[in-house]
Amino acid sequence: MTRGSAPSDAAQASGDARSTRLRDRLSAALAPCDIDIVDDSHLHAGHAGARHGGHYSVTIVAAVFAGKNLLERHRIVYAAVGDLMNTDIHALSIKALTPHEASAVSQLL
Repeated sequence: MTRGSAPSDAAQASGDARSTRLRDRLSAALAPCDIDIVDDSHLHAGHAGARHGGHYSVTIVAAVFAGKNLLERHRIVYAAVGDLMNTDIHALSIKALTPHEASAVSQLL
């Protein structure tokens, strides 16, 4: 697959399964109010790490983040994801918000 091309059917199926496992782990551990997972793997075709896991962007809204700083929030997400970081995920971009923060952001839009 060349850089910038659409993912093949097999790659899409693999990415869908990885996204589902990621969503399941985060949902079970963090009981989010909202979660959005974007598979960015196709943007990294040809990158060595892309062969061993996907690239994902996660926006997650959960009460568990209240009173936590950015580093603590990321640690919570990584703990929930667990061993998927060694198997299914090569890179994870995280935006972790409390319900109050998400509400404030949506009001600005």
